[in-house]
Amino acid sequence: MHVLLTILGGVLLLGVFLLFGRQWTVGASLVGPAALVFIPVWFVVAVVNLWVGVSHAGYPLRDELPILLVVFAVPTILAGIVFWQVSRA
Repeated sequence: MHVLLTILGGVLLLGVFLLFGRQWTVGASLVGPAALVFIPVWFVVAVVNLWVGVSHAGYPLRDELPILLVVFAVPTILAGIVFWQVSRA
C-alpha cells in the first residue's frame, strides 16, 4: 500500500510541476521543461524513500532496490510521455 501511495504522490507532484509550468508560460510553453525538471526532483524523493525504508523501517537494501525502481519509474514514464506529447505539438 505504501508503494501505491508513494507512486500516487509522485503523480500528484508531477501535476504540480505541470501546473506551475503552465502558470509561468508567457509565450513559449514551459510544460515540457517542467516535466523534465520533475525527473531529478522525483529521483531525490524516491532515494529518500529508499533511505527511510532501509534505515528506519529496517528493510534490507536488496529488498528496497526493486521498490525504488518501480516508485521512480512510473511517474518518470508519465513525465516522459507528457514531454513527448508537448514537444510534438
